[in-house]
Amino acid sequence: MKTKSGLARLVTALVIVGWVITLPAVAQECPEPVGRWPYGPAYAVAVSGDYAYFGSGMVLMIADVSNPASPQAVGEVALPDLVVDIQVSGGYAYVAVTTRGLWVIDVTDPALPLVAGIFEPEGHCHAYGVAVSQDRAYLADGCMGLRVLDVSIPAAPIEIGLWPTTGFTNDVAISGDAAYVADAYSLRVIDVSAPSAPIEAGFVETPEWAWDIAIEGSTAYLVDESGLRVMDVSSSSSPVEVGFYDTPRASGVAVSGKLAYLAGRGLHIIDVQVPSAPNEVGFLDTPGSTVAISGGYAYLTADSDGLRVADVSNPGEPFELGSLDAPGPTLYIAVTGDQAYVAAEYEGLRVLDLSTPSAPAEVGSLATPGLGYRDAAAGD
Repeated sequence: MKTKSGLARLVTALVIVGWVITLPAVAQECPEPVGRWPYGPAYAVAVSGDYAYFGSGMVLMIADVSNPASPQAVGEVALPDLVVDIQVSGGYAYVAVTTRGLWVIDVTDPALPLVAGIFEPEGHCHAYGVAVSQDRAYLADGCMGLRVLDVSIPAAPIEIGLWPTTGFTNDVAISGDAAYVADAYSLRVIDVSAPSAPIEAGFVETPEWAWDIAIEGSTAYLVDESGLRVMDVSSSSSPVEVGFYDTPRASGVAVSGKLAYLAGRGLHIIDVQVPSAPNEVGFLDTPGSTVAISGGYAYLTADSDGLRVADVSNPGEPFELGSLDAPGPTLYIAVTGDQAYVAAEYEGLRVLDLSTPSAPAEVGSLATPGLGYRDAAAGD
């Protein structure tokens, strides 16, 4: 899934990954953006088959993870805003793009992902989460609520229903005819058996802001600002919290079998076989704020740390197996002539060729330790 606590820094991120601009003349009062550096923080990850799909700022990146110890980037597509959630189904990646709604990407050729369809609703707040089931997509749309989309034609997604929230819809998971929504300080159960008329069936309040949610059988696993909450949702009208595990700053959750995997200040592996008594059985000190599980491996993303792969086949002794760095966000930039010198967070100095302003290209880099504060300079 994705981290929402990181999105509290959304305005900063948008500035960081902003436009590359040129100033043809001093007299030009309103320079027009002609290109951009779209890479930035990683807020989302999904895995399907031999491929991992993750965000890097405004870019959906695709990595071949057939050898988990050595993931390789194979394709990418730039989008108009931050990638905050990803679901993959039937050869398409469904991407929640903050201020721009849902973008459907054809990934049948992972080396050449293509935009297939776009849904940008009127009165849109911010897309934060997406779930897909059969020919329906469910978009968690912040202050607007839960949108139900018909994606039977991926090139033409259309809205067919809306559940308006009185809180703030952060994430959604689907099981059968129910949508489970992490909404402000609560878990909301939405009956979507009639997609054109979704209706709330029940809810349970949480003491902290709810970020992320996963469903396994009749149990919901919800991450809020204080930890993991285990909810019995066998009765849609009367969901109830049955267990809690204290993991402050957790922001992402995935579930496989009787184990819950929490990302946030490391990877926490929680035994939930007894829902009323969740118990940590493994921990890996690794960057991670979002997590996906596939075939004995955990795939994590964390802001500027790209993609991390951990072997969790032995839950008590997880270890990092491989990683794939992605270009990080920009902290500072200086331009001289046809070159830009960019201080990239955690990645040192990058040199971009701006001779074709609409297509800035990296031509060199220099790794520096720590944050790249004011590494860029021109005319000093």
